[in-house]
Amino acid sequence: MEDVFTWVAVAFEALGAVVMVVGTVVAIVLGVRAGLRGRPGEEVFAVVRQTLGGAILLGLEVLVAADLVRTITSKPSLQDALILGIIVLIRTILSVSIQIEIEGVLPWRRALLTSGATVVAHQVAKDRAASR
Repeated sequence: MEDVFTWVAVAFEALGAVVMVVGTVVAIVLGVRAGLRGRPGEEVFAVVRQTLGGAILLGLEVLVAADLVRTITSKPSLQDALILGIIVLIRTILSVSIQIEIEGVLPWRRALLTSGATVVAHQVAKDRAASR
């Protein structure tokens, strides 16, 4: 059973990386499309920055899930728990700082919760609306 969960954790890690790569491509495509529509450079930069930030945020969330799966399925040791805690802490700090960069507001002060997927979906919806 441990081998199955190891593969599940590896799949989550791969998914996290794929999310970031696909999100980068989506961010570039949306930025190019905004530029081709004659949007000012500041708006194009904002679209790319927000979409890329959202993709990285979503990828980090998936990677944290992979770490959690790996931890609950491994043989517990104090050293492994400490390493996991440090990794999750670093990823959490990265996630919070990316959210602050995207939204310009501390996460606990914003009115609605916004995940990385929400940010990317919002940019895609704005792009679709602009192409109509």
